[in-house]
Amino acid sequence: MTRFVRKSSLTVATAALALAVTGCSTAADDDAATVEGTREDSSWSDVQEAGVLVVGTEGTYRPFSFHEEGSGDLVGYDVEVIEAVAEELGVDVEFEETQWDAIFAGLEAGRFDVIANQVSITPEREEAYTFTEPYTVSNGVVVVRADEDSIDSFESLDGKVTAQSLTSNWKALAEESGARIEAVEGWAQAVALVEQERVDATINDKLTFLDYAKNNDASGLKVAAETDEQSYSAFALAQGRDELARAIDEALATLAENGTLAEISEKHFGADVTR
Repeated sequence: MTRFVRKSSLTVATAALALAVTGCSTAADDDAATVEGTREDSSWSDVQEAGVLVVGTEGTYRPFSFHEEGSGDLVGYDVEVIEAVAEELGVDVEFEETQWDAIFAGLEAGRFDVIANQVSITPEREEAYTFTEPYTVSNGVVVVRADEDSIDSFESLDGKVTAQSLTSNWKALAEESGARIEAVEGWAQAVALVEQERVDATINDKLTFLDYAKNNDASGLKVAAETDEQSYSAFALAQGRDELARAIDEALATLAENGTLAEISEKHFGADVTR
C-alpha cells in the first residue's frame, strides 16, 4: 500500500499549545459546546467506548457511496472499505449521508468521526484535516462528448465550460486550466450536462468514469485527457484526531496484507486500485 506521511507530532503539539495560550474553556463553555447529535470528541477511545464509528458519506456518489436503484441499501467501494475497517476495529458503523458541499462542515461540527467519500489528499486539506493512509490511487480525466475534437488536453480547456462540484479538487484543476465553471452537485449531474451539450466537459476521477461506462451506455462520451500525476484518497478526520487515524491505519494495513482491500477493489473496478 502506498505510504502517506502524516504531519509530525510537533505540529499537533504546537497547535495544542496555541489553543492553551488562547484561553481555557469554562464549564459553561463546555456545556454550550455539547450539542445533542454531535460528536465533539471522536478520539479512538471514545469510538471504542461507544462501539460505533460514525461515518459521513454522500450516498449519491457511485461507485463509491450510493443506493442501488436509488432506494436500496447503502453500498459502494468506500462503504465496503470503511465497513471492513470497522469490523477489524471491532466496532459498528453508522452512516450519516450528507451532500458533498456540506460534508466537511459536518465533520468540523462533530456530526461524524470520519468521512469515507473518496476524499483526495491536497495541501489545503492537509492544513485543515487529519488524514489516514490512502486506500485509493487514481488519475483525473477530462470527459467530453465523443464528437468533441477541440479538447484533447487540459490546456485546451482554456475558455471552455466544465461542470464541477464547487468544493472538489477537480474544480480547482479546471480553473487552473482556464475553464469556466458550471456548478453541479456531483458526477451524475455533471455527465448529464456534458451529454446534453450544456457544458463542454467535466473533470473527475477516472474510476468514476470507468464505473459509469460499465453500467451505462457511454458510447457518446470519451476521455479526452488524463493527468500525469496520481491522486491519493484517504479517510478524513477532524484536525488532531491522530489516535483514531492511527487505529484506522493499522486496520487498513491488516486489510491490505490479507487481501481484503484488493478483493473489494476488484469487485468494483476489475483492478486493484489500492496500490
